[in-house]
Amino acid sequence: MLTREILVNLILAALLLAVPLIANAFGQPFYVTLATRVAILALAATGLNLALGLGGLVSFGHAAFFGIGGYAAGILATHAFSGDPLLLGLSGTNQMPVIWLVAMLVAGLVGLLIGLISLRTSGVYFIMITLAFAQMVYYFAISWPAYGGEDGLSILVRNQFPGVNTMKPVSFFLICYAVLIVALGLFVVIRGSRFGSALQAARQNEVRVATVGIAPYRIRLTAFAISAALTGLAGALFADLNRFVSPSMLSWHMSGELIVLIILGGTGRLFGPLAGAALFVIFEYVLGGLTERWQFFLGLILLGTVLFARGGLLGLLAGKARHG
Repeated sequence: MLTREILVNLILAALLLAVPLIANAFGQPFYVTLATRVAILALAATGLNLALGLGGLVSFGHAAFFGIGGYAAGILATHAFSGDPLLLGLSGTNQMPVIWLVAMLVAGLVGLLIGLISLRTSGVYFIMITLAFAQMVYYFAISWPAYGGEDGLSILVRNQFPGVNTMKPVSFFLICYAVLIVALGLFVVIRGSRFGSALQAARQNEVRVATVGIAPYRIRLTAFAISAALTGLAGALFADLNRFVSPSMLSWHMSGELIVLIILGGTGRLFGPLAGAALFVIFEYVLGGLTERWQFFLGLILLGTVLFARGGLLGLLAGKARHG
């Protein structure tokens, strides 16, 4: 059945696809790049939405996974360009599918290790320990001179995708858009599965879930690792978009930004991350052109969302939360 929320989701997906295609037709690559940024941030927020929206895990450390994905792309591309071997004599690569796989594996593994410790806590303690781990990764990156340290790491030429000219803004956008749609499809599958039901039940009442023989810790740990892997994938795409990897990708500001995207769009909603990312980028572009203190006005909008529209933009447009 075509519900109101599904209709809103389809409109958002169509708009994200149509705007850059129209901009490209009129020779406006800047707007194509803005749309690409929206798609990548929406992908990163979708990863966090899996942990936060479905599992109730308010992670303030997802910037670590975002940055790890970015550095995976930058390091592999740098070694592919220079020809210098990586650890154990492995070579670098400039092929996006391989880079994405490495970024997801490394980010997922780090997420698993962080989750093993962090998920033994809850509430504000969980928030603070994920933040602490993210800051550890951040300070490791800025003290790693082999890959730029505080100055970051440049990617001289955007990495390649088979059969596609990734240097064309619209081609790279279509790649990012396709990856986002696949990630949203994965979110739907997980949410509708028994695993997703158990994850949401653990968020609502951990004790009752444990009494029926389900281990909330294992469910949450699995979700946290999958969430980290998706956010790492977004980080790899973000590095290719900018052709630069910065330690700022690992900062706590980035973690806060991802949470803001979800709150603006609608926590736990399928297209909440996309709606939030679109709003954030529009505010950044429009308000940023008017004042350097545009974050102040974004803060007012966020405050209004929390007080009067807890369902975010999708809550205003589609009403009560439904699966769709």
